[in-house]
Amino acid sequence: MLDVPLWLWVAFAATVVVSLAVDLLAHRTAHIIGFKEAAAWSGLWVGLALIFGAVVFLVLGTTAGTEFTTAWLLEKSLSVDNLFVFAVIFAYFKVPRAYQHRVLFFGVIGALVFRGIFLSLGVAVVSRFTAVLFAFTAVLFYSTYKLLKGEEESFDPGRSLAVRMLRKIIPVRDEYAGAKFFVREAGKRVATPLLAVVAAIEAADLVFAVDSVPAVLAVSDDAFIVYTSNAFAILGLRALYFMLAGLLDRFHYLSKGLAIILGFIGVKLILQASHKMISPGIPEIPSPISLAVIVIVLTGSVVLSLRRPPPMGVPKQSDERRDASAATEQVEARSVDAPESPTDSPD
Repeated sequence: MLDVPLWLWVAFAATVVVSLAVDLLAHRTAHIIGFKEAAAWSGLWVGLALIFGAVVFLVLGTTAGTEFTTAWLLEKSLSVDNLFVFAVIFAYFKVPRAYQHRVLFFGVIGALVFRGIFLSLGVAVVSRFTAVLFAFTAVLFYSTYKLLKGEEESFDPGRSLAVRMLRKIIPVRDEYAGAKFFVREAGKRVATPLLAVVAAIEAADLVFAVDSVPAVLAVSDDAFIVYTSNAFAILGLRALYFMLAGLLDRFHYLSKGLAIILGFIGVKLILQASHKMISPGIPEIPSPISLAVIVIVLTGSVVLSLRRPPPMGVPKQSDERRDASAATEQVEARSVDAPESPTDSPD
């Protein structure tokens, strides 16, 4: 494990808190986020991650810096699948586009908490039971198979455990009330659909953690590296969604590229486990090679997608996003501009 100075942990925590506060203040007024605004924010999040990575290089050494960069880029690429699920959730709940950033903001906060728990448990388990790495390898190879076969994760937002539990805890009304999560009706506090959307987003992140947690643990088993890289990847997820929501269909080879990456990480993980449990003579794949493979595969997937456009016909993901757009447009005018009920309570 790395000997991480306390000030670096404090610097990381301060960066996350300040960044979230600035983001929240900048988007305190609900509005539709366009491509230019999303690109600017995405550039900011990428810049922060690269600066922090440079600090890790200088303070903790080349190996730690390479592992951080590799883990961050890996989590960033795997998060692309989340974007498609966001579109499905927004379509299902007919979320007006002006409120989507608010939903994703609170979804990010929840993801930071839950990923921290899962990654801490993963690091603790791996440090005590190295054999679990073989189980993680099986998960990664299964995910690779599904991606290569074109099998999508089945996720029904309305039937997710988080949403069903929320409806048992508190009544959820059918109509939105501006950007509020709670309102008062007949003297009782009830939730708006916006809170159910946040619950669905959190449930989706738990599903994707099944792939991403084993993948990042294949890059590093140090708690500082795996959590900070995940955090910076998650922080930039909202801006990435608004920037690429209308462009992802053009990158139709990206899922195949992700499959290759997951398969490679699976091989790296099984070699790592075999090196520790079977024989030190079994070679491991160095982090610089992992980083190079991820960069090359991602770049190749994007370039190939642009050089070979998808055949005629509308992909499944296009249907989802088109449905999301149509659904949100139907309710946007009356949800965003409608006056709030005098019984509404502040959120």
